[in-house]
Amino acid sequence: MATASTAHVRSVSLPFEIHPLFLCVEEQLQRLRASKVKLGGLRELYERIDDLVHLPQTQQTLSKKRCEVVEDVLDGSVRLLDVCGATREVFSQMKQSVQELESSLRRRNGGESTEIGAYLVFRKELNKVITQGLRSLHRMEKKSPEAVSSSEMLDVVGMITDAEKISLSIFESLLSVLSYRKYVSRCGGWSVVPKMMLSKFHEAEPNDASEVQKMDAELLVLKSSKDIKLVQVQKVLRGLKALELSIQKTEEELESVFRRLLKTRVSLLNILITTNPLKFQSNFVLDCGCAERSQGDDDLHCGVSVVSVLHSLVGVLERRSDEGVIRVKADPVESQGLL
Repeated sequence: MATASTAHVRSVSLPFEIHPLFLCVEEQLQRLRASKVKLGGLRELYERIDDLVHLPQTQQTLSKKRCEVVEDVLDGSVRLLDVCGATREVFSQMKQSVQELESSLRRRNGGESTEIGAYLVFRKELNKVITQGLRSLHRMEKKSPEAVSSSEMLDVVGMITDAEKISLSIFESLLSVLSYRKYVSRCGGWSVVPKMMLSKFHEAEPNDASEVQKMDAELLVLKSSKDIKLVQVQKVLRGLKALELSIQKTEEELESVFRRLLKTRVSLLNILITTNPLKFQSNFVLDCGCAERSQGDDDLHCGVSVVSVLHSLVGVLERRSDEGVIRVKADPVESQGLL
């Protein structure tokens, strides 16, 4: 028998009376699959999903279905919060490193290569850890639950499951913007920077990809120059400032997506605790604490080293991919360290 993709199965299984929100969510999913939108599109998707969750028919459907099906949806929301928070932290650390390099070059006017070398060491470490994280994230995508195929749950659970898969793919693309395959030569230094990122990631975030790549190349040239001219330093500083602003924009968009993901999860729990309060109430309390931490504790990670943060990212992704399902209450310390 021929099999069809979950997205196409759902499209022929919608109820006879289709609420416009279902069509809106499906349209947004299609746009994201085509890689025509960025993080703003992901935020809009979860805004519509949150509206969908608040429909009376959706609430009735979720409250009547098997606990394991609903728990898969909740587990997916935890995975997305962890990955989104970790990705945001990586971009935050990248921005901090760029800012430090800018400050050093202004003070020394390009006369010292130590700061550039330190930045490039950071980039090596970043690439190494992100490569490991991407491998784990890819395994996580494969282990994400498939959309159910034979009930009205296709309308809700199928869309939320598809949204999770697309979200993981977008986060994977963002992390890939900051890494590339070959960067270290046999003698221990940096080789020529590749001319192009992986095509799918380049298409997802072309501006960020080109800026990161161009900046690495220019810094390599500056570091290897024996006679550094002021015009070279000024050009690099302009590039660093542009890169900083681009990273900051992505970081802010990730924060916005994170808040939207959290709101959607809380909306789901609000529905479920009315039908099974003992089972889901502990998760709701922890999520409320998570929301409070996300509303302004920007200094949460100020004392954590870059390497520690990056390895925490790998730890989160590897545990998520290896164990498949992890409850919030089973790992509260880890979540607090990333959010």
